[in-house]
Parts: sequence; structure tokens; C-alpha cells
Amino acid sequence: MSLQRLLVNRIEQRILVGTVAFLATLVLVGWIAINEGGRMAAFDKEFTGRSIEDGAMLFASNCSPCHGADGRGTARAPALNSPLLFGFDYFADIHKQREALTTEQGLPTTTQARKDEITKALADLDTQEKQREGAIDAAIKKGYNPDQFNRLTNLGWSGSLHNYIYSTVFSGRPNSATYWPNPMPNWAQPTGGPLRTDQVEDLTQFVLNFDKGDAWTTDDLLAVNQFPKAAQDPAIVAQLQDQINQLQQSGGVLPVYVGVDTAVPDIMKGLQGVTGDAQHGQQLYTGQTPQALPCTGCHLNGSVAPPMQGTWTRIQTERLKQPQFAGWTGEQYIADSIIHPSDYVVPNYQDGLMPHTFGSQLTYQDLADLIAYLKTQDQPSS
Repeated sequence: MSLQRLLVNRIEQRILVGTVAFLATLVLVGWIAINEGGRMAAFDKEFTGRSIEDGAMLFASNCSPCHGADGRGTARAPALNSPLLFGFDYFADIHKQREALTTEQGLPTTTQARKDEITKALADLDTQEKQREGAIDAAIKKGYNPDQFNRLTNLGWSGSLHNYIYSTVFSGRPNSATYWPNPMPNWAQPTGGPLRTDQVEDLTQFVLNFDKGDAWTTDDLLAVNQFPKAAQDPAIVAQLQDQINQLQQSGGVLPVYVGVDTAVPDIMKGLQGVTGDAQHGQQLYTGQTPQALPCTGCHLNGSVAPPMQGTWTRIQTERLKQPQFAGWTGEQYIADSIIHPSDYVVPNYQDGLMPHTFGSQLTYQDLADLIAYLKTQDQPSS
């Protein structure tokens, strides 16, 4: 009898323990389910934050020479840190308030006292609107159109702003050379550029982070240095092409671009008879010409790429001593480094940051000028 009671007690204990464990598991699963949304939101926020930080570094080294260090544009490219890109309407809140007040003022149930308050409020809105118009007039002189305040609408883009920025960075805009000094290059590796697709996403997130939502002010608008330009009329582009064709037929000499796929031996053939101008090379390198390059953004202090100072010395004393450059000249090394930057990456520096598009931007004269300038950097780097 005592043995039977002992067995029953043990079974009951097991049932009790199992029930408690089951209930505890339900509570744990429920707690996880309730908090999963918040946990994932925090994870996404942290992930986006890291992406923005990485994008900031990429922007500084690749985009800032044209779009400005603060993203407000230069003569070479439009502002990205701009209310225009994010479609901010400086009069939307005023118009909305005016419409609501006018509707209320016309209601038969509105008291005279309230109507007087509304009249004063409408007068205040008129004053605010005139103040904004005064600030915007200054922006209009710089190319801003308050009636076309949304960049995506102006372009007829029906997708998201994220996709617009991503696709522009990914594929570039070759036709933009008709209204900017240089075309917007393609930056993604699948299209021949230097950046991985995750880096393109990082850049996109950084640009999106410029958005201030409803907090844009007229000071932000006035801080824009360069607004987007409209593409030239096709007839004008055709006329320019006709002029080029006539120049070719008449024996005129057109600039010869190196090309992104040109091999080093062919590049050196193209440089034969071309005398480099070190002064113009310095202007190219330091961003003082219309076709300015983003060299100083990475090479000035050596944080992203090898420092400019001592370039020629390092080539002669270090780079050409390596087996893969046996028989090469310093000029060959520089040409290869500029046109095919991934052929050799200096240790402790990252591949993919230097654009692979310089062959489409540089003529043989430009390349010779850059080589002549870098040959003047014959002092040891500090």
C-alpha cells in the first residue's frame, strides 16, 4: 500500500513539474513575442546608424569634391543636403492653416469673437508668408523654383527617394555631361564602378539622413550653393554634336580620352609625344578645374589613401622594387594606379574606394599633367 502511494505521489509530482514548466515556457515565449518588435526596431536603428557612418566616410572621399563637403553643392554638382531633394514645401503649412481658418470663419455657428480671432490669425499667416517669400526670392536668384519644390516630381520619378538615390549612384548619368562639367559616373561594381552594392546602400542612407522632415528652414534653403540644372534641350545637344562632327571632318583635333579599359602599354603609347604640365596637374589633383578630381579628399592626409607628399619617392624606392613591377617605370605605375586602381592596392589601404572611371574623365594630356605633378612629390612623406 505504501509503495502504491509513493508511486502515485511521484506521478503527481511529475505532472505538477511538467505543468509548471509548460506554463513557464508559454510565458517566456509570450514575453519574447511581445518584445520582438521593439528588439528588431532597435536592431534596425543600430544597423542603419552604422550604415550612415560608413556612408559618411564614402561621401567624404568620393562625393564631396563635386557635391560639397556639407552636401550643399558646388559648380560641378547639385546639393543633396537640400529641401528640394526631399520635396519640402515652404508654404504647405501656411496654406493648410489658412484653409482651415477660412472654413471655420464661414460656418454659421462661429461666434463673432472667434471670427475676430480668425481674422487676426489670417493676417499673421499673411505676414509669415511674405517673410518666407522674401527669403525665397534670394534662393530664386540661385536657381530655386518655389513652384517646383520636389525634385522627384520635377523628374517624373514615381518611385521612392531611396530608389532614386540608389539607382543614380549605382548606374550614374552619362547624359549629365550635357549640362554639368563632368557626367555623374557609375559607382557600383556591377556597372564598372569601384563600390560594392552594400557601399552604394551606405551612401544612400547617408544622403537620406540629410532629411529634416518638417524642420527645414529658409536658412537651409539659402545655404544651398547649387540647385539642380535642367537637361539641355535635345536640339542644343544635337547642334553641339553637329559642331563636333564638323570639327572632325575639317581635320580639327578633339581631346582623346584614355578609356577605362585601356591597357597600360596602350596608355603609354598614347602618352608618347605628350608633354605634361605639372601646374595644370596640380589644379586637377586639388580640385581647381571644372573636371576636378576627388584626389585630395583621400590622399591629402593619408587617412583613406597613401599621402600625396612623397608619392614619387615611394614609387622609386618601394613600389618598383616589387616583383610585379619589374621593368616598369614610375610613369607606368602612376598611369596604372589612376586608370586601373585595383591592379595594385597599397598594404593597409582598402580596395574599391578609388573610382575606376577616371579613364572616361581624363584625356591623355590630363593624365600626362597628373604624372608631371606627382613627379614633383619627390620628398619623403612625413
